[in-house]
Amino acid sequence: MKKKWVVLAKGADFNKIAAKFNISPYLARIIRNRDRITDEQIDEFLNAGIDKMHDAALLRDMESACAIIEDAVEAGAAMRIVGDYDIDGVCASYILKQGIESLGGTADVILPERIKDGYGLNNNIIKQAYEDGIELLITCDNGIAASDEIETALSYGMSVIVTDHHEVPYTEENGIRNYRIPCADAVIDPKREDCTYPFDGICGAMVAYKLISYLYEHSDIAKAIENKQELKDEFLSFAAFATVGDLMELRDENRIAVKYGLELLRNTRNVGMNALIDATRINRNALSAYHIGFILGPCVNATGRLETADEALELFEEEDPERAAALAADLVRLNEERKRMTTAFAKQAVELAEGEYADDKVLVVYLPDCHESLAGIVAGRLREHFYKPSIVLTDDAQGNIKGSGRSIESYPMYDELCKVSDLFTKFGGHKMAAGLSMPAGTADELRMRLNGSCTLTEEDLTEKMQIDIPLPVGYVDLDLVRQLSRLEPYGVANPKPLFAQKDVPIRSARLMGRDNNVLKLSLAGCDASGREKAVDAVYFGDTEKAYDFFGNRDSASILYQAGINEYNGNVSVQLTIKDYM
Repeated sequence: MKKKWVVLAKGADFNKIAAKFNISPYLARIIRNRDRITDEQIDEFLNAGIDKMHDAALLRDMESACAIIEDAVEAGAAMRIVGDYDIDGVCASYILKQGIESLGGTADVILPERIKDGYGLNNNIIKQAYEDGIELLITCDNGIAASDEIETALSYGMSVIVTDHHEVPYTEENGIRNYRIPCADAVIDPKREDCTYPFDGICGAMVAYKLISYLYEHSDIAKAIENKQELKDEFLSFAAFATVGDLMELRDENRIAVKYGLELLRNTRNVGMNALIDATRINRNALSAYHIGFILGPCVNATGRLETADEALELFEEEDPERAAALAADLVRLNEERKRMTTAFAKQAVELAEGEYADDKVLVVYLPDCHESLAGIVAGRLREHFYKPSIVLTDDAQGNIKGSGRSIESYPMYDELCKVSDLFTKFGGHKMAAGLSMPAGTADELRMRLNGSCTLTEEDLTEKMQIDIPLPVGYVDLDLVRQLSRLEPYGVANPKPLFAQKDVPIRSARLMGRDNNVLKLSLAGCDASGREKAVDAVYFGDTEKAYDFFGNRDSASILYQAGINEYNGNVSVQLTIKDYM
């Protein structure tokens, strides 16, 4: 993979910003690098509270959807929520079910089985709902691409509300896109062209949170709820959990929701969430977006990948601590199994991509034996390894092909798949990820056509390592690191700040940890006043290769992030090296 170090050079009067907001000029520069320009934007980034989240009423069809649910509750109608098998679908389903039941309604949840049912609504789910006497179907984290299935549900006499956040399907003729909105009774999706919602980057669980919040604020049936704010806080914590786990951009109201939601999660009263935090041995007082993205979230997703997502939903609904602990332990076990399988299939995929697919700009790798639920993760590993848009295909239970893709910034994957939509029996997604189904024997044609139409340049396929500030390592002190914490939560579109220094003197390098998985470095630097100091740093990754590099030279150029190391009661600065040359 080709990498290029790029210094972000977005100009502003950093000293003026620093003085106005009582922050370091370094912090002011980083905030400007996150495209906050005006005083209002900077103030919001630093200080925005929950009151700055957008009004749910701005979502198209919100009023209609709430009126339908209110009528269903008052009539005692049977409602069914159709979710998805990932963290977003599970959390959205939980929010809707608990919210409707708090209003006095009756609702159950169907989470499709990944292998048996595939993604979203299908005719078997609709037929079963009809036979069960369901009068109102509510989708969450799916439905926008299920126009035919929704027509079937309506023909059975059921009402349908769609809540989703995915791209609206379209066909294109002569450069004009014709969007197909399902003919449901209400369709809430911020990506609708005719939706005036100010920010379309929210996840499915956030859409569900908006729906319940609107009901709480505008419905007569919500007036009797005594613990309304407590419930809203819990639902927001689950929406924040899903926002991070579903890799939404942490900007606009997503950042506000996650910042506030993390505080709520640290003190959650949800028995199942507490059990999962305990099972993963996370210090709840230090719970961060990192823990959701890399530890807790994968445990929730693992159930839908290797078994069914019902167990994750059951965990969040469980009120008995002992039962919750058992469920949480099983989620952790499943995730460990998932990680082992992923490592094996990712190794196969990389070998293929380095061999017969080495010249391809779009990687389309066919792994017939790969568990179909792992295709997306393996595609993500390929993208990280080669910095190319990557699609992993595998055989499904019926002998056809299923696939998942992960993209890079310069390749809008959903739009590119639309150009070859004749190959698919089903597909959907967005700019950075997609899922698809195809007839058997079509893998090579997909690879050929996507690469044949690909216009990516070598520059597009070079990963840009964006440096916030070229900063001598000795300048980093505890005060700066603590100031940097005001930029949290970190995640997509708000990465942890990246610094750089050329020719850093190296004092020592040694391998540590299990299987030498940590490289510990001592670097030489000078603080802002010119005094010499030793600076601790660590590197994770290919530590053997890095040890050979650092151990055989007097200096190196590094990209690094700054953090705090706490050991035996001592607190000190520790740098994490992200790249070197």
